[in-house]
Amino acid sequence: MKTISDESTQPKHVLVLVFDGIEEVEALAPVDVLRRAGVKTIMAAIGETHLVEGRNGIRFQADQLLKEVDAKPFDMIFLPGGPGVLPLSDHTAVTELIQSFDRQSKFVAAICAAPQILAQAGILNGRPATGHSSVRPGLPIPSDDRIVQSDHIITSQGAGTAIECGIKLATLLVGEEIAQSVSDSIHAV
Repeated sequence: MKTISDESTQPKHVLVLVFDGIEEVEALAPVDVLRRAGVKTIMAAIGETHLVEGRNGIRFQADQLLKEVDAKPFDMIFLPGGPGVLPLSDHTAVTELIQSFDRQSKFVAAICAAPQILAQAGILNGRPATGHSSVRPGLPIPSDDRIVQSDHIITSQGAGTAIECGIKLATLLVGEEIAQSVSDSIHAV
């Protein structure tokens, strides 16, 4: 039988959705921070190939395709931004995943323009959130803060807050001591 202490020693898992047109730093910086913190972080490509090309022409390989992923073991879903994120509001599987994590009170995180996808999925109603200045006015309760946590929903402003966002996510998943150790090791502010 699992005890509470057994659960706290189990590795945490984050599902990061990646796609063409992604803002590379918003995906890769938080993934790097989370992996340094010991969080099992899987980048799942939305589409038919593992190869993802970001908005600035940087190509990287996803770990899996989204259609191959069983989302049950994940503690958090994270959606980076970039111009390629906006079409995801019409992607049924993405919307259903976001809503499922919200219903289960699992962490849902988004940065830059991605909070708009959370709003369109209906999970930001009654919750303050932040995002890139271009999408912030369209959020139900917009905030000018760099990072906003409202219940189990975490939003961040953009590329300039990517490391800070990664540290916040690590803090929520593995605790302040480990997150601070990672922050110190990379000289984050």
